[in-house]
Amino acid sequence: MTRVTFYQNRNGQLTGFKAADHAGYAEAGEDIVCAAISALVIHTINAVEGFTAQETDSSADEENAVISFSLKGKISHDAELFVKALAQTLSDMQEEDAYKDFVDVNFMEV
Repeated sequence: MTRVTFYQNRNGQLTGFKAADHAGYAEAGEDIVCAAISALVIHTINAVEGFTAQETDSSADEENAVISFSLKGKISHDAELFVKALAQTLSDMQEEDAYKDFVDVNFMEV
């Protein structure tokens, strides 16, 4: 199961996320859930870095299937909006009967 933890500050702003583990929906190379989550995560990182002036920090550990991403400094509206869109889409996936056993979305105050 892919676990995605979204980090929030005390004001409720999303400040980043960590996605970990493979979904386990199908064999490696054929797992559409894992591919969808990966595409959404990479798209979000690329969108924030390409379309906003937000300072960010990211890391990827392919061997352990972990991607971490954080918004640094003052959080811009646009950067947070991209992260919110990711959170909403993954939460929607989690609610679908076909995918609920393969994606787990959580929120944590930091």
